[in-house]
Amino acid sequence: MEQNMTSTTFQIEGYKIVKSLGVVRGIIVRSRSLIGNIGAGIQALFGGNITLYTSLCERARKDAFEMLIRHAEELGANAIIGIRYDATEIAGGITEVICYGTAVVVKK
Repeated sequence: MEQNMTSTTFQIEGYKIVKSLGVVRGIIVRSRSLIGNIGAGIQALFGGNITLYTSLCERARKDAFEMLIRHAEELGANAIIGIRYDATEIAGGITEVICYGTAVVVKK
């Protein structure tokens, strides 16, 4: 599936939805490492962007998005609409990131 066949809106510009295949999702659970926490703590002392946590969050979102696409492809979708992200702290330092949307088949 091409990246441009995904959207946070409920349509793909220039395409018509011919079939809805239902909700699809990608879920990843990540934890912070002890070394990462120490490094981030040092960065926090100086203020600004805490790049170690930013990197962790970006990787988690990317992995969840890729899982979402695989799930949609398994159902036969060629597009995903209404994409959203959510995150929940499961335990101290352990976070679930979910990316979800609606798998659809679209035609020009």
